[in-house]
Amino acid sequence: MFEAAVHGYLVSLSLILAIGAQNAFVLRQGLRREHVGVVVLACAASDAILIALGVTGFGAVSGAVPWLAEAMRWGGVIFLLVYGALRFKAALAGGEALQPGQGAAASVRSVLTTVLVLTWANPHVYLDTVVLLGSISAQYPGHRLAFGVAAALGSFSFFTALGYGARLLAPVFANPKAWVVLEIIVGATMWAIAAGLAFGG
Repeated sequence: MFEAAVHGYLVSLSLILAIGAQNAFVLRQGLRREHVGVVVLACAASDAILIALGVTGFGAVSGAVPWLAEAMRWGGVIFLLVYGALRFKAALAGGEALQPGQGAAASVRSVLTTVLVLTWANPHVYLDTVVLLGSISAQYPGHRLAFGVAAALGSFSFFTALGYGARLLAPVFANPKAWVVLEIIVGATMWAIAAGLAFGG
């Protein structure tokens, strides 16, 4: 059981460490110190649900509904293109309005909606959690629960560190130009992921 738990934790961390749409958004909210707890909990809870589905064998549903993956793929492409464009627009507007504690803060509803769409409309999330983690957990018959719980804890610890650790970079992002660079990086990341979904799917 211990081996299953350790493996689940480490595999979960390795899958979500790479910069992606979800991670970029968590980082941005952490830097802004805006609804960080809501964002972290939404990401971690979403991952926990998907990991649970994968560990319990729900991944077979994707094979039974062949059009679902394609619909999700193109929905994700459209959303990422739009969100990326908004980030580029914010960068062109300059960094002053993006400084933490200044300007109008986004509502909890708006932030929660964005992070949930970034999570649930991204086919890669399902591939990593439901399919990949679900298949790896099958290597531990009798200990799949331990594997799944540890994987969910790995996700929670990562998003907590990313969201609340981002404030350590606050001195860097006190410079409005740094926020402009971040917005460009986030926008480029969104568009790169959208291109990968569109042409790699």
